[in-house]
Amino acid sequence: MRILIVEDETTIANFIKEGLEEEGFAVDIADNGKRGLQLALSNLDEYDVILLDWMLPGLNGIEICRAVRKENKSVPIIFLTAKDTVDDAVFGLESGANDYIRKPFSFEELLARIRVLMRKNDVETVVFSVADIEMNIEKHTITKSGKPIELTQREFALFEFFLRNKGKVCRRTRIIEKVWDIHFDYDNSIIDVYINFLRKKLDDPGKPSIIQTVRGIGYKIEADE
Repeated sequence: MRILIVEDETTIANFIKEGLEEEGFAVDIADNGKRGLQLALSNLDEYDVILLDWMLPGLNGIEICRAVRKENKSVPIIFLTAKDTVDDAVFGLESGANDYIRKPFSFEELLARIRVLMRKNDVETVVFSVADIEMNIEKHTITKSGKPIELTQREFALFEFFLRNKGKVCRRTRIIEKVWDIHFDYDNSIIDVYINFLRKKLDDPGKPSIIQTVRGIGYKIEADE
């Protein structure tokens, strides 16, 4: 699951980011309106929720919300704002937001609101499968032939990324960006380490690996025929 935070108060943005990452989300942050809109529009198919401050430098949250809604009707948007009147709430919701949470707020409340919206979003797939392996995103479980498999949070996130992109070649640079949330030149050999972890836990002895190596490029999981 991937979330975009558009928030110019660094303390608040980092507080939310840290909490969401502990819950297994990948998080992007934009600290101004123009950057927020750029990230939102260039990655609309990847964000599961957008957390949007109302008062931002460059473009305000209302402008961003309306621009996003022209391109994508379904991605959940939650306003985070110090504005606290009923009229403000109505205006924000009528601009295309799904929810509205007033500052200051508890992380537990925000997380609950996020999960409610993700459950309501019909386009969200929560169960993925390949061969005899099934992953349930909502329950955070994975089974092989009906038997539970224990994965670390990072292993789970990496395998989820492959299943969401089943049939596609996943380039190493994209894997490190989306699963490790690293957006700069980085030694991505750590991917190989985690691929080996997954293969030991998920593959059948003597059979080809579920996760195929595409030499010089990355990895892929074949789509079901």
